[in-house]
Amino acid sequence: MIQFSDFEKVDIRVGTIVSVSDFPKAKKKAYQLQIDFGPLGVLRSSAQITNRYTKEDLHHRQVLAVVNLGVKRIANFESQCLVLGATQNEDVILLNPESPLPNGQTIQ
Repeated sequence: MIQFSDFEKVDIRVGTIVSVSDFPKAKKKAYQLQIDFGPLGVLRSSAQITNRYTKEDLHHRQVLAVVNLGVKRIANFESQCLVLGATQNEDVILLNPESPLPNGQTIQ
């Protein structure tokens, strides 16, 4: 169990995917995403979601992401946030708001 104060440190925000590209240097099939978080700017993320989503499916889609984990280097790419999803079999199903929200909206 963690303390509630630990959970409060996790900064989860709403963002809109503005760019999707293939990530051929990733060990497992993935996309490189650029996500607009409004006042936080555009952050990059690597996501292993190619089984379920095409690039066209993702463009302009809102997602939830942790934005305060720091940078993780994946091959030649710096991932700046962690897009949230749930796994079902081999697929990752992205978590997203039920209705459109402003980019950068905090999730509580």
